[in-house]
Amino acid sequence: MEETVYLAGGCLWGVQAFFKVIPGVIDTEAGRANGKSQTIDGVYDGYTECVKVTFNTEVITVKVLMDHLFEIINPYSLNKQGEDVGLKYRTGVYSEQSHHLNDAQNFIAKRADRTRIAVEVLPLTNYVKSSEVHQDRLDKFPNDYCHIPIELMEKYKRNIKS
Repeated sequence: MEETVYLAGGCLWGVQAFFKVIPGVIDTEAGRANGKSQTIDGVYDGYTECVKVTFNTEVITVKVLMDHLFEIINPYSLNKQGEDVGLKYRTGVYSEQSHHLNDAQNFIAKRADRTRIAVEVLPLTNYVKSSEVHQDRLDKFPNDYCHIPIELMEKYKRNIKS
């Protein structure tokens, strides 16, 4: 069965490149979530950069997606990942499905470091797809900046080719 969750982990370019090679992920789309307006029109207006992740629930769970998200972020950092700083780079998990939010909250609650974690877990209030220039950006421009270590992304790419 296909379901969708929205994951924010700093700059969306690397987050999309990373999750699209994870087994069980069917599709990814770069976008913005939980802003104050219905459009982004060049103004971020409270939005966080995120990736819409469509996944096969028979292959991967929200808990495993959370494991992967925590591989690529500093979960203690508020509004900053790598060199990217600001509200739009906050980390989070957003969904229209309450069971996704429960799974994400349980994932965090079971961690020994849970009181230090700065990852939002909230209902999705709105979502705007990013422009085409942001879709699969690191495929088009592999030398663009990314806070995720390239070795980590390559590890999962190699597993797919095996």
